[in-house]
Amino acid sequence: MASHPEKISIMDTTNHDNNPVYSRQDSTPVTLTDDQWKKILPKDVYQVARQKGTERPWSSKYETSHEIGTYYCAVCGNPLFRSDTKFESGCGWPSFYEPISKSSIIYSADHTHGMERTEVECGRCKSHLGHVFNDGPAPTGLRYCINGVVLDFAKAQDAERKYNEENKK
Repeated sequence: MASHPEKISIMDTTNHDNNPVYSRQDSTPVTLTDDQWKKILPKDVYQVARQKGTERPWSSKYETSHEIGTYYCAVCGNPLFRSDTKFESGCGWPSFYEPISKSSIIYSADHTHGMERTEVECGRCKSHLGHVFNDGPAPTGLRYCINGVVLDFAKAQDAERKYNEENKK
């Protein structure tokens, strides 16, 4: 039986044609030089993802989104979070309580700006995503505070179509 890729609609309008490492299927680790990243990433994505920047709070289109689907790394396409783990934290950035898998995220100590935090990076390309804090909701008690500029989103339509077809019977 052949598998069919899920039909998706992209909420993000970023064009990945110039990015040869972007793939939602390939999980091979990505290692590029800083100059290579500069050539293929938009400036705002590069500044956050590769220079560990932070976007302004409340500026992400994903902060208040309630669409059902999957959030991916905007740098490499690695699946990061499911929308059913997203919650309204009030912090000004999209927040999630659990990544898709243990390998989706890399954790490291962050001692910058006089704070003790845990940085989260993409498990495939090691791009800076944001930080994780111990003040989230159940079941994990974690809050992954993620810069929206380093996220892509794919809306889940196939599941809804299948549900509707099965319930017509």
